[in-house]
Amino acid sequence: MPNRPRTPLALAVPALLAVALLLLPLAGILARTEWGEIGTHLSRPGTVEALKLSLVVSFWALGLSLLLGVPLAWLLARVPFRGKAFVRSLVLLPMVLPPTVGGVALLLAFGRRGLLGPWLEHTFGVVLPFHTSGAVLSATFVAMPFLVISLEGALAGLRPRYEETAASLGASPLRVFGTVTLPMVAPGLLAGAALTWARALGEFGATITFAGNLPGTTQTLPLEVYLLLQDDPEAATSVSLLLLVIAMTVLVALRGRFAAAPRSGRAGPGTPGAADAPGGPAGAGVGAVPLPDTSPAPDPAPAPEQEDAGRWALHAEVDGFVRLVLDAEPGTTIAVVGPNGAGKTTLLRALLGLTPRAHAALSLGDTDVTALPPHRRQVAWVPQDGALFPHLTALANTAYGLRARGVPRAEARRTARMWLDRLGVGALAGRRPTQLSGGQAQRVALARALAARPRLLLLDEPLAALDQTTRAQVRHALRGHLAGFGGVCLIVTHDPVEAVSLADRVLVLEDGRALQDASPAEVTRHPRSPWVARMLGRNAWPGTATGDGLALADGGTLVAAEPLPAGAEALAVIPPEAVAVHRERPGGSPRNVWPGTVREITASGSRLRVLVTSDHVPPLVAEITPQAAADLGLADGTPVWTGVKATEVTVVPL
Repeated sequence: MPNRPRTPLALAVPALLAVALLLLPLAGILARTEWGEIGTHLSRPGTVEALKLSLVVSFWALGLSLLLGVPLAWLLARVPFRGKAFVRSLVLLPMVLPPTVGGVALLLAFGRRGLLGPWLEHTFGVVLPFHTSGAVLSATFVAMPFLVISLEGALAGLRPRYEETAASLGASPLRVFGTVTLPMVAPGLLAGAALTWARALGEFGATITFAGNLPGTTQTLPLEVYLLLQDDPEAATSVSLLLLVIAMTVLVALRGRFAAAPRSGRAGPGTPGAADAPGGPAGAGVGAVPLPDTSPAPDPAPAPEQEDAGRWALHAEVDGFVRLVLDAEPGTTIAVVGPNGAGKTTLLRALLGLTPRAHAALSLGDTDVTALPPHRRQVAWVPQDGALFPHLTALANTAYGLRARGVPRAEARRTARMWLDRLGVGALAGRRPTQLSGGQAQRVALARALAARPRLLLLDEPLAALDQTTRAQVRHALRGHLAGFGGVCLIVTHDPVEAVSLADRVLVLEDGRALQDASPAEVTRHPRSPWVARMLGRNAWPGTATGDGLALADGGTLVAAEPLPAGAEALAVIPPEAVAVHRERPGGSPRNVWPGTVREITASGSRLRVLVTSDHVPPLVAEITPQAAADLGLADGTPVWTGVKATEVTVVPL
């Protein structure tokens, strides 16, 4: 058995004393309870009446807390506004305020001589003090913070991409809140509701101060205990035990999840928030292990019939962090590439209308959608991880956008199943996202976006999380579906294979600006960005054009067969396969020869990529066969010479 670290005595003793301080009062109740008389004590008419009133008051307080606290928690978690810290402090105030002080405050606000009391009495005939409604108001005042704090924590832990994806599928903000947000934060909501109810059930100080202690009207169970302590201490102990059992039951049921954050990897206990959420098969519950993706690559097939099938060109003028003008004909697929921070995702979010960092004046076909909210733009978005709603099955996920746009349930399910079949995952329609592999989940996410009948499709690295085999399958399927898509598709990618095989154009971004917008073949031959050249597997050296080549930015010179006019900023692109590696200085035709040292050897398919560093030029990657590497005796640290013919150097203006 492994040795456990010893607990410092200076910490263990105070901790044990703290446990004793919390445990001894409870032990006192248990020790002093007359177990033989507990039934008699709890069945007394006054106690039964107080219990019934406590249940009425606590459930009304819970209802008011849900009605008022849920929107307040959402506001605090989702909306930036001035004074948020002050509002949050107001929410916390009843938790730290002495209950009797809270009762005095309520009396001065809602009493007959309070701020609002006279108006309520004269206008509506409502008198809150010494009335059951006053007890409800007192319990709500002290208990609602538990709901707000728990739910705000859950909402803060819910990544907004689920709600943003739902909006891009056509769901209004209210529908998103009811069908996505609430089901996904159900653990936090249930925990807060349970704590709120338990706190309202046990409320004493504010109630007796504001509502009084009238039997049958405001005398709740805690107030009954207070009176019994004077006349019948044994009965007071039995009633206290009842309240203790109720409180402990709530705490044990929650198991410490007082502010449970939603977990995107599994479904919460909430039920699907809409009638279009079919139940999964038996055993398709929470915590299922994702299955391997064994489904075959689907063959492209004709798209399902769509009522509003058409063709929509794209015109976008984007300003802010990203500044560019983008035009594309219907059916065009554009790969958006660039280094991290170049503005790729910001561009997609600007087209969705979801970011303040950039604004897009956007037209789709003949419709200007600039002023429309995200759910009315008909712009579908697939985030990198798909953002499938974990509480819905694959079929309900796919039908979500159709249902959000008012398509009848049966028709939405039928169309959704056709899209799932097209993408080769129709047999998985009843499974939850936790039961899907990465490749299957991405196919469902693509089916959901395409089924929503978008006019613009935005894919943010949709295949990045997949293994090579699954990526090839999904890429094959996606290529077939994009071929028949009547709108424009933008794909953010770092994979040159995706950019070349899926796109008609490649848009290169750098620092929020369009550095290059051309065909994949043109970008491959003449990349204008060192990052893109390296992404394509090329050596890329920036510098300044000279009469016979390039003066490199990092030092050294490079001779090119077709140099640019002297003084122009340029990029030299050298294919790795054009780099020759020698153990001795080569003779013959190469005009660019440098000594260097092997620093890394990696496999690339059936060939090896050799990284060579030099004091004369920037690092250079050569691609050679394994046999050539063996013949040269290459290893990390081996001194070598590299050579590049001038005719193999392409100089591109920047």
